[in-house]
Amino acid sequence: MLPAKDVDLSTVEYHRESIKAPKLSGFTLKLFVWLIELPIIGSWLLSHLKENNKFTQMLQNTVIPETPMFRPEFPPQEPEPGVILMDEDSAPVVRAESALECLPPYDPNRHSGNGSPGSFLYWTIRDYAHAYRSRHVTPSMVAEHVISYVEESKNKKVSNPLLISFIAEDVRKQAMASTRRFEEGRPLSVLDGIFMAIKDDIDCFPHPTRGATTWFHEVRSVNEDAVCVSRLRSCGVIFVGKANLHELGLGTTGNNPNYGTVRNPHSIERYTGGSSSGPGAIVSSGLCPAALGTDGGGSNRIASSLCGVVGMKTTYGRTDMSGSLYDCGTVEVIAPIASTVEDAMLVYAAMSGSSLEDRICMRPLPPSLPCLSSSDSSNIVGSLRFGKYTEWFNDVYSTDISDKCGDVLHLLSKTYGCQIAEIVLPELQEMRNAHLVSMGSEQMSCLNPHCIDGKGAELTLDSRIDLAVYRAFTAAEYVSAARIRRRIMYYHMEAFKKVDIIVTPTTGITAPKISASSLKYGESDLEVSGYLLRFIQSANLIGFPAITVPVGHDKEGLPIGLHLMGRPWGEATVFRAASVVEELCLRSRNRPSAFCDILGRCEQ
Repeated sequence: MLPAKDVDLSTVEYHRESIKAPKLSGFTLKLFVWLIELPIIGSWLLSHLKENNKFTQMLQNTVIPETPMFRPEFPPQEPEPGVILMDEDSAPVVRAESALECLPPYDPNRHSGNGSPGSFLYWTIRDYAHAYRSRHVTPSMVAEHVISYVEESKNKKVSNPLLISFIAEDVRKQAMASTRRFEEGRPLSVLDGIFMAIKDDIDCFPHPTRGATTWFHEVRSVNEDAVCVSRLRSCGVIFVGKANLHELGLGTTGNNPNYGTVRNPHSIERYTGGSSSGPGAIVSSGLCPAALGTDGGGSNRIASSLCGVVGMKTTYGRTDMSGSLYDCGTVEVIAPIASTVEDAMLVYAAMSGSSLEDRICMRPLPPSLPCLSSSDSSNIVGSLRFGKYTEWFNDVYSTDISDKCGDVLHLLSKTYGCQIAEIVLPELQEMRNAHLVSMGSEQMSCLNPHCIDGKGAELTLDSRIDLAVYRAFTAAEYVSAARIRRRIMYYHMEAFKKVDIIVTPTTGITAPKISASSLKYGESDLEVSGYLLRFIQSANLIGFPAITVPVGHDKEGLPIGLHLMGRPWGEATVFRAASVVEELCLRSRNRPSAFCDILGRCEQ
């Protein structure tokens, strides 16, 4: 390889991704796992897979001149225009109130809870807050409807196991405390009484953290909340329980034979995407206006895109990871999934704040939010430059996706005068391989002690395939991946000299169908995974903030998401762009077929 700075972008050719691996389910999946775990045959199979997918060529047989970057290193960034800065040392309640001041004035008449296609709007956090303060509804009333919906979802003909851990009496207890605060006129914040789910790889006491396995709670006890959960709890958030996910976050569809596979609220015969399948479906179904998930390989954004909601990934180091299963990695963050951009902003404001270690090592800019209520906001939007790598943008399974996302860019240009600039991002296949090696090696480091103790044999079959692949990565490949990370960082920062946002579809495919053969034993379909991961891995590898916003549906009525990635520490610009995209596409959101109108029921 030439040094990244010497690569001539005019000569870069885009190569459509081609993943060579068999689709496996049922007996063939069990047979493949048996073979891949055999000492000699397994080593040959893994070597063959790596060779066919160019891992060996890219990570072993190529001289990469850059020094390794073992975790994201960000160059200094300029402050963003038109933002409100938040003090990381201030209380979460104070930060939530700062976020509230950033939003346009609240209009209680804007909502249309029972809208027909083209007029559907989700209930927002401010809708709940208004209902509570108007004394029309209490958190305890909402709690009863939430409990009823969760219990009904378990008993339907087609089960939809949204939550792995659910304690009805704990929900009632939290709601009663919140109701009492409203009766006494002392709610803690705009988030008081807001119901949220927590992905089952984040600690939320008194629930165990299983990571959607059958055994992880036996080797890891939970005695307190994760830091981000504690911050939200201090604002009065009511936690409904632990949301389902693809086991240990090791897959992209949300398939889980242990607890059942979560169904997509827009079509119950299709996947939600993952690994944040439960949080995505819970928000999409209307059960909660927001949830917390983790995003190490697009998990929040994939599920949110396929379920038609907003999913965020913060800058690496922006949120404290203490209390999550993978709290020592270099690609994963905890971040919100929400029904709207403004709800994502409110939750982000309350939960954000770097760990002491990251403040020392990474020197983050203060967290900030766009002042959307400012009279100058439209002018700032108009000055935004969106970067589009057309050949990559169009590399999708169906042109419904690229056409819909392209229409949004045209609207941005026509309505606000935003500039749409052509960019080139080299070495995307190398980026994907480097991300997989980085993420897989870090997950293997966390799980290996338990696998050695025999717990690996109790994982689902597709998880065992993933871990076998991760175990086959060498130290040399890990270092090569770190060298590629530095190259990818360089290419993206060069692009950000010309643009403010890099825009793509969120996924290259809409929600895939759930095959009946996958429900009992799971499945392995790396071609589908490739489409789901196509546009989002770079944000994890180099640690940049990103968000997906629903922009419409394909011909089958399945949601399509637009993906916006910004500069490091640039969450405010990402939120500003997302808010504008959401407003332009607001009347393009369809009501999910499996939707629970919680607040509407309470107000009847």
